Amino acid sequence: MAEGAGINSFTSRVTKRVSNVNAAPAAANMRRKSRQQSQSECCLFVCQVVLERVLGITTSNGSGLACDPNTGLVAYPAGCVAVILHPKKNKQTHILNTSSLTPGALVLLFVSAQIIDWMVLSLQSGHMPCVRVWDVAEQAQVAEVQCHKYGVACVAFSTNSSYIVSVGYQHDMTVSVWEWRKGTVIASNKVSSRVLSVSFSEDNSYFVTAGNRHVKFWYLDASKERRVNSTVPLIGRSGLLGEQRNSMFCGLSCGRGNMASSTYCITSSGLLCQFNSRRMLDAWVDLKVSMTTSARCLSVNEVFIFCGCADGTVRLFSPQNLHYITSLHRPHCLGVDITQGLQPGHLFVADPKAEYPDTLALTFDPVTRHLTCVYNDHSVYVWDVRDIKNVGKVYSALYHSGCVWSLETYPDMDLSRSCLPPGSFLTCSSDSTIRLWHSDPGLVQGTSCPRNLYSHDLLRIVYVGEDTQHLQTDGERGEGGGMDAKSGIRVLGISPDGQHLAAGDRNGNVHIFGLQFMDQLQKIEAHDSEVLCLEFSPAETGLHLLASASRDRLIHIFNMEKSYSLEQTVYDHSASITAIKFTGVSPEVLMVSCGADKSIYFRTAEQSSEGLNFARSHHVVEKTTLYDMDLDATHTHTAIACQDRNIRVYNVKSGKMKKCFKGSTSDEGTLLKVQMDPAGIYLATSCSDKSICIFDYESGECVATLFGHSGSSTLPPVSLLPLTVACLLFLPSLSSSSSHLFLPPISFFLPLPPVSLLPLTVACLSSSSCSP
Repeated sequence: MAEGAGINSFTSRVTKRVSNVNAAPAAANMRRKSRQQSQSECCLFVCQVVLERVLGITTSNGSGLACDPNTGLVAYPAGCVAVILHPKKNKQTHILNTSSLTPGALVLLFVSAQIIDWMVLSLQSGHMPCVRVWDVAEQAQVAEVQCHKYGVACVAFSTNSSYIVSVGYQHDMTVSVWEWRKGTVIASNKVSSRVLSVSFSEDNSYFVTAGNRHVKFWYLDASKERRVNSTVPLIGRSGLLGEQRNSMFCGLSCGRGNMASSTYCITSSGLLCQFNSRRMLDAWVDLKVSMTTSARCLSVNEVFIFCGCADGTVRLFSPQNLHYITSLHRPHCLGVDITQGLQPGHLFVADPKAEYPDTLALTFDPVTRHLTCVYNDHSVYVWDVRDIKNVGKVYSALYHSGCVWSLETYPDMDLSRSCLPPGSFLTCSSDSTIRLWHSDPGLVQGTSCPRNLYSHDLLRIVYVGEDTQHLQTDGERGEGGGMDAKSGIRVLGISPDGQHLAAGDRNGNVHIFGLQFMDQLQKIEAHDSEVLCLEFSPAETGLHLLASASRDRLIHIFNMEKSYSLEQTVYDHSASITAIKFTGVSPEVLMVSCGADKSIYFRTAEQSSEGLNFARSHHVVEKTTLYDMDLDATHTHTAIACQDRNIRVYNVKSGKMKKCFKGSTSDEGTLLKVQMDPAGIYLATSCSDKSICIFDYESGECVATLFGHSGSSTLPPVSLLPLTVACLLFLPSLSSSSSHLFLPPISFFLPLPPVSLLPLTVACLSSSSCSP
């Protein structure tokens, strides 16, 4: 009863603070009076921060997808989170890799189907990579071993779940077999080629690895294993490749049932190969993929061989004789208008001119007879293949295929004036799309954005430009593949009246969209380089302005009432501008900006005969780069995230610093983003050490630390920091029982977008009823 009372007290106080956010003196007095009570409730708050949902996937090959035949669940990696999806119910649970202060990416998953408690095997890339095993029921790690130096390329359980085999990255060249319950490596050897896939035989007598000009059968000498209590050499025999000795074998699976003595491989050029029990290439068949693309993955069971090919094609063959059976339905075409997908038949309408994403990973559940497919535009489909002549869709989701740069929540307003459903939010990405999501599926019914058949979470996709190649990822993580460095939408802004959306791209253009129909109203060629921030003037200022700032060191101020005509250009900054904020009440309107030149400029609006002009009132120079800022609930102070990991708070009228406190629990990295919650009680920061910290704004005490994102990419020489979360947004809940913190991972000043999208996550901040 005491805990429940604490939750109700906390949420009611936050709700009341949100409703009075514009009453600055009252809000400040309430904060002072309730500070002691807040401190006692912080311990409860820490316990209630749970990961609610992940919108994204980082599967890069066939090893990054698995299913559990006992439950029908599907598992895939998302940053350093293992997402466990129930396709029919559209429910998620999660296992977070928080074993270190800088968690590495979970790049591979494999499921043991022979034990009662479902075990998920996750692998970590980056510094000190480890192979870890979790018990999903208990959500606890049960084993860990570090047997590779640079990362783990592929992994597999033995069919009796006694052993795990793992293969290191190309620079590691190590194959290791370990008894995971003891956490010890029992056999190991080197390989001379890059390995992409591994599979255990059904009787556990051997396992096979496949890769670049490489198919090898490995045998564990059991007698030697019993005589010595140390790691013994693995005995390997190369497959006899014949004419395919120069092929790239990208997918592999040992046979099952009557064909258990056979091994099946797929080549990148589109050949399905069968090896017999003597390791000889016995037969092969052409998958007949497009001349310009290739095959990527396969999944084998007693009845079918599923081959994932280019253009969204999945072809079925017989394991007995490699005879072609049929091809499954392809997913959505690239550039699809999901708002038209209201009827099931829309998905199966063929367009000969359309382009489709390549199939990236497959996993088949022999119990439910569901085939899960991941495509290289980061979409996920679960197909019902019980009747291959009448295949149906069980589940689908479309995610960003590139780096998520910015997120904006739709303002809370009267439904009669609202263009979007309550709880909507928008994201933009280097894949040149703007996506409209919703946080509560129940509120979408009956609105202008009905649920579509492509995604439960996604309402609309706006494609900026006609090039669909940005929707597909090229290459695997860490291989240097990626999208065009100049592609994508960099930042978003929503007008206070909820009618317009501003989007700044990486070429310096500002796009204005009408949120009623998501149509482009105007394109402004504003800057010479990428737009880094956009800010609309709040309604209380009495002005209707849009400010854009860029890496070209300029701030442009546009008048919304005059069709976004240019009102003023500010030239004060000498380096990239990272944040702009408007505050104040007419006629005393202020604008604050900060940037990489370590300067903070405070400006006051002045009306003259020539029009509105912002004149400098104060100029503060710090000793560190300034990356982001946000206003507190009273709009009288601004909190700035600094490169030295401190949060500095300034009075916007006087320009004087009020306080400074540490904005990260780590002694490494840089603060990239800061966000105040609407009640003004808590402040969230993201750091380049891949952590998100929540602080008590008044005391500066850290009340929660979150992890979930992971990855690395090239940043400016001045920092050389890893990819991390650099966009945070608090969203007032639709009910009084909870609030949400949105954590999309983007990198600040990232010259080259990452190869794979690190997913957007939603963390529930207060209510225990919001747990998955």
